[in-house]
Amino acid sequence: MPDFPLRLEPRAEPSRLMSYLSPLIAVALTLLVGLLLFSALGKDPIEGFRYFFINPVRTLYGLSELLLKATPLMMCAIGLAIGFRANVWNIGAEGQFVLGAIGASGAALYFSGSDSAMLLPAMVVAGALAGAAWAAIPALLKTQFNANEILVSLMLVYVAQLLVSWLVFGPWRDPYGFGFPQTEMFHDAALLPILLDGTRLSFAFVIALAMLALGYVFMHRSYTGFKMRVAGEAAAAARYAGFSAKRMIWIGLLCGGGAAGIAGMAEVAGPMGQLTDKVSLGYGFAAIIVAFVGRLNPVGILFASLLMALLFLGGEQVQQYMNLPSSISMVFQGMLLFFLLGSDVFINYRLRIGCAASV
Repeated sequence: MPDFPLRLEPRAEPSRLMSYLSPLIAVALTLLVGLLLFSALGKDPIEGFRYFFINPVRTLYGLSELLLKATPLMMCAIGLAIGFRANVWNIGAEGQFVLGAIGASGAALYFSGSDSAMLLPAMVVAGALAGAAWAAIPALLKTQFNANEILVSLMLVYVAQLLVSWLVFGPWRDPYGFGFPQTEMFHDAALLPILLDGTRLSFAFVIALAMLALGYVFMHRSYTGFKMRVAGEAAAAARYAGFSAKRMIWIGLLCGGGAAGIAGMAEVAGPMGQLTDKVSLGYGFAAIIVAFVGRLNPVGILFASLLMALLFLGGEQVQQYMNLPSSISMVFQGMLLFFLLGSDVFINYRLRIGCAASV
């Protein structure tokens, strides 16, 4: 039976240079196809490019909003990258983000009369523990029953969203909130300090940079990080060396959950100032793209999160000025991931044209 004329043949040695250039190639292709997309929608592509990629960062306030949007993406992505390096596929960072917001909000509401300087650190810990606890569910099911962590972590996102809706429609609803599904506004001691006057950029950005630095140390300078890299790149070698696969799963999922939980805390203690049923903004899902565009490297994640934040802001701009749906930013996110994966395919495989007989 003849083979299909087009086939992929593994390369003997994939190019390391191209593996670093492929995110740039993916970005360039996304921009090019984006221009064609604006034309197909009957809009001026140059105007669309200006509103999508330039307008959002023309002012100091716009730049601060870019950093604000990038902050939770950095936090979630660095946690996911730790697990992804060991082939631990946590797809539920969005749910862990929501649980972190719930945990931090619970601490803020419980100590609503306190002005203690320890309240914010307590909220960070509560958010991290709540997110890690949510990630522990797929970790337990994976290690004890070999359940697929992709499906379990993803399904738990919807449970988390229902949980936050129950809380803000029920026991945590603000009695003076005119019936809106939200908690009472947090008092000053439960809010992160603002870094730039006249903006919404908070101290969470500094926390995010610290998390990237800690992630770098963990992944590249620690023995546990080395074991996780080995487990991801050569599973057989990891087993031969006696590295525990179950331990890698627990570390990967708990790091991802804890980091996403801190991101959830930063959202409710930062720009939102309270917990609402709209706390789930898609950061956890977008962080998956950020992690891969950033090549699972903290420095790459920093730049990839800025790019993804720009896509969020650009979607809002074209909605306001060009009468396009803000969800167009999700189209750009999807194109970015598609072109990145496509580039990676051709880095690792060579396209062969022609039929070959097979037995």
